[in-house]
Amino acid sequence: MSHARAPIARHGRQKTPHPVRAVAAVLLTAVAVVAISGVSLAAYATWDVARSIKTVSLVSDEAAAAAPGDQAAAAPPEISAIDGGVNLLLVGSDSRTGQGDAYGEDEGGELNDVTMLLHISQDHTNATIVSFPRDLVVDIPECPGGGGYTAPINESLSQGGLACTVLTVESLSGLSIPFAAEIQFNGVIEMSNAVGGVPVCVSELIDDPFTGVYLEPGTATLSGADALGFLRTRHGVGDGSDLGRISSQQVFLSSLVRTIKSDSTLTDFGKLYGLAKAAASNMILSDRLASADTMVSIALSLKDMDLSKVTFVAYPSYSADWVPEGKVAPDTDAAAVLFAAVLADQPVAVETPGGIASVLDPNAPVAPAEPAAPVTEVPVDPSAPVDPDAPVDPEAPVEPTAPEPGSINADGSTVLPSNVKGQTAADYTCSVGND
Repeated sequence: MSHARAPIARHGRQKTPHPVRAVAAVLLTAVAVVAISGVSLAAYATWDVARSIKTVSLVSDEAAAAAPGDQAAAAPPEISAIDGGVNLLLVGSDSRTGQGDAYGEDEGGELNDVTMLLHISQDHTNATIVSFPRDLVVDIPECPGGGGYTAPINESLSQGGLACTVLTVESLSGLSIPFAAEIQFNGVIEMSNAVGGVPVCVSELIDDPFTGVYLEPGTATLSGADALGFLRTRHGVGDGSDLGRISSQQVFLSSLVRTIKSDSTLTDFGKLYGLAKAAASNMILSDRLASADTMVSIALSLKDMDLSKVTFVAYPSYSADWVPEGKVAPDTDAAAVLFAAVLADQPVAVETPGGIASVLDPNAPVAPAEPAAPVTEVPVDPSAPVDPDAPVDPEAPVEPTAPEPGSINADGSTVLPSNVKGQTAADYTCSVGND
């Protein structure tokens, strides 16, 4: 471990809510704009969506635009043309600006209380989504407008906007991130409505008076304010920490991806248009992402991806004396294994699906098992002496050993360290309430 140096749903009592907890998988739907439909209708929809888009320039955007004689560098690239795949950052802002008074008073400032990196492999066979805990203490680099000090990662947005958060994650991950988006409260609500709600499994009672979330054990379909409340609840799940909230959010995310794949959302023009409109009206997009062509190409790269190759993980962290109370330090050694796999376009595999606030769903669908070959049992005399020089039967079963972090599984996935928690979109999990 590396030690860095550095200083259904029922609404209850409504207090000033904690910062917004948007989700990375919203991006999987937001980028699916107008992929399929009639030409004239698609053209109108593209125009209608495009006129709602708000944009912001990243440092890399400005550098590309300033390159002399290289107009292609500033144009939105095709996904298949990007060497090494796609890296896209989704930021959830706690700003109440223009969001009405339903989320409490505007406390001033703007924090990125959700920071999620989406990586799509160059061959479009796998995707990895990394959640960065808001309380992760990191070096915020010099940014246009601020930065240049050590602090929780969720301060980066207030230092220099979306561009500063991108620079921070680039420094932390070693990756180049050409695409980014910022989403606020209303965007989460409208997008969950656009897909018709998301089924969420709860294994133990969730009762959080801070967000007004009350969910009894079982499965509930959440949309609108109920979906937002579930994604925001921290006190109601796991150990009450932001790390627990991330694992609970992954329950929602994996179910959202399964919902999109199962009901053909990516081939339903009406749903695509609704998602795109919700995204454009409630998101700020970086220059190179704010293009219908780019968003469509990202959507199509995800369309046929196997659910078991879409993996959600939390950036690894640990408690340390050098960080303030309640904050966590980055485990850079474990993170190096994760990002080496991402850089190599390899899928990743967690030790066991789940986390602080999520467990495997005991009622998950089970694929029919292949009939086992008959086995002839040979009785063994436990009192018989064991000959140490006896030949070893090459066909005898071998006790499996745990694979080393960084090793490659038979399916080509990289084995992650045990403290990198998460799950795939194919894993059915349930959120665990905080008792």
